[in-house]
Amino acid sequence: MSASTPTTSAPLIRRSGNVGDRVFHGLAVGSGLVIMAALAGVFVFLLISGLPGFSQAADAYGPRATNFGGYVVPLLLGTMLAAVIALIFAVPLAWGIALVISHYAPKWIAAPAAYVIDLLAAVPSVVFGLWGIFVLAPKAAPIYEFLNTHFAWIPFFSGNVSQSGRVIMTAGVVLAIMILPIITAITREVFSRTPRLNQEAALALGATRWEMVRLTVFPYGRSGMVSAVMLGLGRALGETMAVTMVLSLGGFTDFKLLIAGNSSIAANIASKYKERSPELLSILIATGLVLFLLTFLVNFAARYVVTASERKMAR
Repeated sequence: MSASTPTTSAPLIRRSGNVGDRVFHGLAVGSGLVIMAALAGVFVFLLISGLPGFSQAADAYGPRATNFGGYVVPLLLGTMLAAVIALIFAVPLAWGIALVISHYAPKWIAAPAAYVIDLLAAVPSVVFGLWGIFVLAPKAAPIYEFLNTHFAWIPFFSGNVSQSGRVIMTAGVVLAIMILPIITAITREVFSRTPRLNQEAALALGATRWEMVRLTVFPYGRSGMVSAVMLGLGRALGETMAVTMVLSLGGFTDFKLLIAGNSSIAANIASKYKERSPELLSILIATGLVLFLLTFLVNFAARYVVTASERKMAR
């Protein structure tokens, strides 16, 4: 009896393992198909509902545009401008924080610091918007005046500075704080997974701490760093509430960062949705379709860059 026990239990173990594998495979494939179906459903809805918005009468687009191109291009530029400003502020700071937490700070400091950074991701957008209106904008207004007075020869800082501080620069700084925990968390995990043998080998050959990071950590984590930045960019492109609250919306976009009136696609949809007419609603949905496609292209480009980097590292 004891000799036959292994022969009877082994097939049972294999069968249960096969059943578990099939269940897991089915759940994974099903989850992927649900996500793809949801994305396809959103795209179809935006396409069908927004298609009339591409060809409305000239007066439906408001006083500043006579066609859809003239309506959406300034909003698209404003969306990208705010996102780029956010990346300029957030990316170096996020990479630096991630590097300090993973390789420089002692554990008794690194663990609480990582926890605090992660908590920023749980703060609602409306809180960031309120902070931007009542704290950041008034404090930043004198700085904007200084930049305009001494650096007006730079086109970005020229023009009539808004006294309220509710400009695209302020919106970009708020977005930078919002995407900071996303970029930091992903980059920190990538840095911490750098093979220890590679790091110790670099130090054993006489490299300094910074040289070790530059020669081992950054090359190993390059694809993850790009992915983190692109995820942060996707969050910045689609943010609605904070940008709507911070900006003094004017429906146009100027590359002068300190003047009032700049807007974005998401903020424009949020601000005009309540006063919608059927014609305006189709135009707003059409602009949402443009934002959807822009976000899709950004993530597609990120995936391409990451894949290319992984292939290069594998050679």
